[in-house]
Amino acid sequence: MAEQKVRWGILATGGIAAAFTADLVDLPDAEVVAVASRRQESADVFAERFGIPRAYGDWTSLAEDGDIDVVYVATPHSAHREAAGLCLEAGRHVLCEKAFTLNAREAAELVALAKARRSFLMEAMWMYCNPLVRRLKALVDDGAIGEVRHVQADFGLAGHLLPEARNGTLPPSHRLRDPAQGGGALLDLGVYPVSFAQLLLGEPSDVTARATLSAEGVDLQTGALLSWDTGALASLHCSIVGGTATAASVTGSAGRIDVPGGFFFPERFVLHRDGRDPEEFTADPADGPRNTLRHEAAEVMRALRAGETESPLVPLEGTLAVMRTLDAIRDRVGVRYPGEESTGEETAGEAPELTPA
Repeated sequence: MAEQKVRWGILATGGIAAAFTADLVDLPDAEVVAVASRRQESADVFAERFGIPRAYGDWTSLAEDGDIDVVYVATPHSAHREAAGLCLEAGRHVLCEKAFTLNAREAAELVALAKARRSFLMEAMWMYCNPLVRRLKALVDDGAIGEVRHVQADFGLAGHLLPEARNGTLPPSHRLRDPAQGGGALLDLGVYPVSFAQLLLGEPSDVTARATLSAEGVDLQTGALLSWDTGALASLHCSIVGGTATAASVTGSAGRIDVPGGFFFPERFVLHRDGRDPEEFTADPADGPRNTLRHEAAEVMRALRAGETESPLVPLEGTLAVMRTLDAIRDRVGVRYPGEESTGEETAGEAPELTPA
């Protein structure tokens, strides 16, 4: 594979699929060879837009296309298990959008399937592949601010301002409000603050959370307090009823790092070390626009050429740990998705077992 382009299939045709494909077609070592949707018309329109040679009106045809090396799964959360599993069963490598699945059980099933097939599998947590986020993590790991004591992060959007809103609110059928599609702020937006905290601290030993729920039973906004046996804490917030600063800070025993906005694709951050002048770190223009998804695509292709079945930047155990934390938060606030009560998840009020960091 080292001398050839990596051949991609795109499964789903929504906004994030379009954004990823737009970045992918600009990479010289990538080739998008097929796209699939549950509607042939949608696949045809998407294929024409991006110059993709094959368009399928079903997922199975894409999964069984032997010309594809890796499939990017961009369906709603509720379909990740089915779509990614279908591709893995057919021998394809997979990059799957976040939140990785609806719950930790589904995530563990995909990881086990990938390992059994010896296939590459990665969560599309583009934040972990961002060069400036990687620089921030390296500084923290090197002790630039001492021992981490507290992480703060928020991600909220004003749902009533989205084009799909009607009369100042999102309709109940919208994917952010629909339990059947894994709706709510947590899986769509809260996965970023949780993943940021766990990138720096690992899996928490305890989770506390509160939420405002919609009439449909999904979280409109959620606040979570995570704690670790080291004494570290993380204060996290997500919302689909109000736009937030999307800021983050990491406080240590010897300093602090502030990310003033867009912490998951930062333009800059400031390192404050006790007794020293602040240092500003900025994104390299050569790395592309802030919102580029090319870094995660490049990491997938690097790993495939190296014969790796998972990425060291987005390890599968880290993805499973984040899913366990999201499960714990949903347990605390009482959010359940259809069918979960009969599939082995914890019932409301029972705390899932967490692995200490």
